Amino acid sequence: MMFHTFLAIIQGEEDVERVLDFAIPLTASVNGHLIGLHTEAIPIAYAGPVGFPEAEFMQATSEANTARAAKLKALFDEKLQAAGVSHDWRSLESFSGDSGVSSLTSARSVDLVVVAQPSPEADAPTADVETLIFESGRPVLIAPYRGALTTRFKRVLVAWNSSRESSRAIFDALPLIVAAEQCDVLVVDPEDNPARPADKAGEGIAATLRRHGANVNVLRMESGGRGVDDIIEERIAERAIDLVVLGAYSHSRLREFLFGGVTRSVLKSMSVTTFMSR
Repeated sequence: MMFHTFLAIIQGEEDVERVLDFAIPLTASVNGHLIGLHTEAIPIAYAGPVGFPEAEFMQATSEANTARAAKLKALFDEKLQAAGVSHDWRSLESFSGDSGVSSLTSARSVDLVVVAQPSPEADAPTADVETLIFESGRPVLIAPYRGALTTRFKRVLVAWNSSRESSRAIFDALPLIVAAEQCDVLVVDPEDNPARPADKAGEGIAATLRRHGANVNVLRMESGGRGVDDIIEERIAERAIDLVVLGAYSHSRLREFLFGGVTRSVLKSMSVTTFMSR
């Protein structure tokens, strides 16, 4: 199944250009439909020196929010009309003002969600990508916050650990994997057991992908104590990878929050476009 309906999460002026420069050609390539979504924070009333709500402050904040949302919508409409891509826009309000969290209802009825990777250099808050991945039930394509962007994924790296999450991600990303010139299935520290010898790890999923028409190579590696995210980054550089497919949160989200994990590390440091689902 090819993707046809896309949702672009636009948190603010800091990421709108990058998200649209990524989402528009991706949507146009399949003659699809792109939904843009932005959320503003609802102004919170607070008491002034005499104990009454600061009505002027709330009014000014509300007007600023309305103007910002209108500016983003105008930019979205201009770019989509110029590209000749079917589209619509959704402006929301929430107490958090987080476009990632507020998008969950919309996300659950699209094929693919597009969002910018949180940038450590951003001055303004970025969308909560983790909640989007964890709660939406839909695959999420994350555009790196820096570097060149491409929507023609020639070399794909799939991280495979036989988990439910990695299986879900691979089959969600199947249209992109099949269209690629090369797909590498990466298995780190393969386990040796009667059901699946270590030297055959990854062959089952590779065979299935080949039956779909994908050109697949299996890479088995020992970590030697290094993090999986470091190994993925090495493979990206060595094999000119332009898309990574990864099952998110194979461990619990709480465990990843407390002790770290591949998902959180990838969200922070990945240098190429990353496809995640759970």
